[in-house]
Amino acid sequence: MVIHIAADKTGDYVSVTEALSSIPDTYTDKVTVFIHKGVYRERITIARPCITFVGDSPEDTVLTYDLYARMRMEDGMKRGTFRTYTCLIDTHDVTFRNLTVANTAGPGPTAGQAIALYADGDRLMFDNCRFLGNQDTLFTGPLPPREIEPGGFVGPKQFAPRLNGRHYYRNCYIEGDIDFVFGSATAYFERCEFFSKDIGQAVNSYVTAASTPQGQPYGYVMDGCRFTGSCPPATAYLGRPWREYAKTVLINCHIDSHICPEGWHDWGKTEARSTCCYAEYNSIGAGASTDSRPGWVRTLSKEQAALYSRVAVLNGEDGWSPWNG
Repeated sequence: MVIHIAADKTGDYVSVTEALSSIPDTYTDKVTVFIHKGVYRERITIARPCITFVGDSPEDTVLTYDLYARMRMEDGMKRGTFRTYTCLIDTHDVTFRNLTVANTAGPGPTAGQAIALYADGDRLMFDNCRFLGNQDTLFTGPLPPREIEPGGFVGPKQFAPRLNGRHYYRNCYIEGDIDFVFGSATAYFERCEFFSKDIGQAVNSYVTAASTPQGQPYGYVMDGCRFTGSCPPATAYLGRPWREYAKTVLINCHIDSHICPEGWHDWGKTEARSTCCYAEYNSIGAGASTDSRPGWVRTLSKEQAALYSRVAVLNGEDGWSPWNG
């Protein structure tokens, strides 16, 4: 099945939500949805597997909304992080190509958390996409097993089983300020750009906040990626552990001067220094020197770095290899 969405009414539908609702529940084959040029202001939930969404280009096809954690709901409660998403993927075998998902709520210090993409599923691929936001732009689900603050996980997956998924991000642009890539998935980022925004703070950005579960072999792997930003020099960190077994590994990455010499932060969780895995191999750029990295951050050998290949991280028992498709 092929569906065309066009904001100018020249397609089958004018919104993503309308198009998804049109697919019969009994239909089980693959679906391709072409989203043509336009700005689509809607909240989207994708619960059907085996769908590919293709935009005209990341600049021309934009899915956007503007909910944020500090806004009040009708019952007086704050919305919280996990009800702010522009787009929720709650299934497996979904591909995005050539499009943008954005949350325009505003900077983290004023709006709080504001998710653009909430991706919770297995075999999810994102190719030549942009994810735009500020604090918590991209959530790579599932949620950690337990919340730290009561009510912290209120949202669509609060009581769902925590199932590890594999995500593949290729040639994507991801921007934000605080913890703008976070979550528990096994996620491989290849040739992506992570852009840290200047918010006028002593620390402007933490790029990643992994919550890798204990015993999960891989968390985040960034291969051939660029860490850029509008921040002044030495005012951003590559990452910090949302949970104590966080794993984030950089391979052959370019790191600009906005990243501070320490590179990584322990979030005040000194016990996590012995349980998390932060590692780098062959970084280049003005912020790449490992001379001032903390002792709990590893510098990998060539042989150790080879253990974090695409195949090793993503193949799994089913041999998933989306880069060949």
